[in-house]
Amino acid sequence: MRIALDAAAGDLGLAPNVEGAIAAANAWGVEPVLVGPAGVIRGELTARGIPQSDRRFEIVDAGGVVPVDADPAAACRDMPNASILVCARLMAEGRAAALVSAGHPGAAVTAGLWHLKRLPGVLRPALAVAVPTVRGQTVLLDVGANADCKPWHLLQFAAMGVLYCRHALGIAHPSVGLLSVAEAQSRGNDLVRATAPLLKASGLDFRGMVQGHDIPAGTVDVAVCDGFVGNVAVKLIEGMAASIFHALKAEMRRSRIYKAGGLLLRAPFNRLRKRLDPDEHGGAPLLGVGGSVVVAHADSNAKAMASALRAAQRLSENGLPAHIQRALAQMQSGLETAGLQPL
Repeated sequence: MRIALDAAAGDLGLAPNVEGAIAAANAWGVEPVLVGPAGVIRGELTARGIPQSDRRFEIVDAGGVVPVDADPAAACRDMPNASILVCARLMAEGRAAALVSAGHPGAAVTAGLWHLKRLPGVLRPALAVAVPTVRGQTVLLDVGANADCKPWHLLQFAAMGVLYCRHALGIAHPSVGLLSVAEAQSRGNDLVRATAPLLKASGLDFRGMVQGHDIPAGTVDVAVCDGFVGNVAVKLIEGMAASIFHALKAEMRRSRIYKAGGLLLRAPFNRLRKRLDPDEHGGAPLLGVGGSVVVAHADSNAKAMASALRAAQRLSENGLPAHIQRALAQMQSGLETAGLQPL
């Protein structure tokens, strides 16, 4: 499967992206289309033993990367040959089945909207993250595509999150919660109070309000919020997990007894670290556009990039966009029958 990779994007530059592409090609048969400075990419591949005759790898030249501090829409207008836009055009032309970028998330959303378009009936696309929990995973969305949302946006995010759980994560009957500050609907803000009745009437398995601590507890399979709240939440969760592991390692070094205990606990400790490691989970899929787009962490190393390419491959294979389009049409029809109209 051909997957367009925004090869020079991300905080760590080209090298880990190329290494991740090679790893994904060797492990899962991904055929990366490396988009960026062609000469530099060729040099990176050659340095890693990939000859020009290896047809698994294609290189497409591009005119730069959207800066992380730029306004995404303005930058995409000013840089029509930016690598993320070239990636999206390759998908639109049928030359790639999916797209992966560790660059500016807003630029990835903009490129997806410009070239892949919103699916019919989708009001806003959403970025989703599968957060590891004590029970498995909770899909949190939106985590950054939309800072300001309306109730019908969150309703659609919930439906898309349910479909992602079902078709990508294998959860047969996903439950949904609305992220708030308390279990009582009345204590939420205007957006929460207006969204809850829509979720109750949606036909989804809506369990009511959930709070921040419910996400790592795995209280629900899908937790819905606007992109501002979601981005803060997911970064806090990731940061806390990393801090706890660093603190534990520091404590284990404080005495010989602790070190001996650490050796006994090494196997379960490593299993837990792997389960909580963001590099293992493949980035955030952009749900609601006409194709498979995965936004990887800006600081993605080679392992994280390989995981993101694998996630994009799976999204494309399971045909998630078509499932989303059908389900949203059915849900909207039911809500309109009940007298509820999109705002």
